[in-house]
Amino acid sequence: MIERYSLPAMVRLWSDETKYALWARIESLVAEAQARSGMIPAEAFEVIRSTPAPAVEAVRRNEKLRDHEILAFLAAYTEAMPAGTARWVHHGLTSYDVVDTGLGHTLAASCDLLLIEGRRLLTALAGQAVQHWDTICIGRTHGVHAEPTTWGQKMALFAFAVQRSLRRLAAARTSVAVGTVSGPVGTYADLPPAVEAHVCGALGLTVEPIPSQVVARDRHAELLSAIAVGGAVVEQIGLEFRLLQRTEVAEVEEPRTVAYQGSSAMPHKRNPSTSERLVGLARLLRANSAAALEDVALWHERDLTHQSTERVILPDSLTVAHFQMSTAAGLIEQARVDTERMRENIGTTRGLIYSSLAYRDMVTAGTDREVAHRLAQSAAKQASANGQQFTHALKEAGVEVVASGFRPERFLTNREHLRQRLNTLIEESELDVAH
Repeated sequence: MIERYSLPAMVRLWSDETKYALWARIESLVAEAQARSGMIPAEAFEVIRSTPAPAVEAVRRNEKLRDHEILAFLAAYTEAMPAGTARWVHHGLTSYDVVDTGLGHTLAASCDLLLIEGRRLLTALAGQAVQHWDTICIGRTHGVHAEPTTWGQKMALFAFAVQRSLRRLAAARTSVAVGTVSGPVGTYADLPPAVEAHVCGALGLTVEPIPSQVVARDRHAELLSAIAVGGAVVEQIGLEFRLLQRTEVAEVEEPRTVAYQGSSAMPHKRNPSTSERLVGLARLLRANSAAALEDVALWHERDLTHQSTERVILPDSLTVAHFQMSTAAGLIEQARVDTERMRENIGTTRGLIYSSLAYRDMVTAGTDREVAHRLAQSAAKQASANGQQFTHALKEAGVEVVASGFRPERFLTNREHLRQRLNTLIEESELDVAH
């Protein structure tokens, strides 16, 4: 992934330096288990353990001679070893014993970084929900003013969506935190299961129960699907902020740096660029999840059709998701919420949003339901056409109106159960949010 959409911790995890260091560790762990069982000389293991991972340049130089990354890695890794020791490196292994076991470790560590940023976003959303639980704003359906809600309830909705995303990601982490050290076609012909148990245990991995030489790719598809859903949830947050930052709405504003300039031609512009970035990145995550599904079906015990795809989609998806989640957390933490503007916008329709109250009040007073609905609808049309207050149009239609009954708070008198659900989320997730 390009530097613009990458954070250093994730970049380091997916670097070639980190990968080759991990491969060297796996080779050392294999040698350790084999030495314990008498499969290789103990002195060979001591040399293997003390040999540092090869430099990236050395592996690349050897790959030009072999056209095979693992063989190039092994050549560079064993270059300084005595011949009597070098022959015991990679003993009984096939390439993907190293590649997939290392990949499982890297994916698990990547998920951990993503979960940290996801939890940060969840905390920010829950904090906003608590702080603004009673901050009234207009609710919109189909982009049109509907009935009042609160900013806190909007944020709570997103908090629950993020919580679900984190649960899916945690489950996917378990699925991909898997290794295999089982040899060609996964039969353990030259590798007792104790070697695999030692290696995977040291790396914090479980083992593929029935290997086929590679770890099953439905695991990776599950992860990228969970990431794509999480990306779509962040996209939903970004979209809401984009819409609410429109000039005629202006209820929130995303954080800006002191150096911010919104347009090369129009100095007044304050574009929702961060929110739009969140939306755009979600498209990459969805596309990559489709590619991961294509990688599930392999020929027989294995083929390489997945490899070229994974070299792109796995690091890119984790890196983009990490950046997107972190950016979303910063957006929520630092956003400016204009509560006065929210109040002002409630009145822009001159009381049309109270049509449901008028309708229900008429029914309660004894008017037929259909008649009451038609009266309220007719008055709403008249008020819109004439630019008058909805209450005036109702009176002209002969509807008795108690104007003091038309206030936003009437829509928000039955929400205690929602607040209790939010409190439960905060407690279950052990968030540091005052509530």
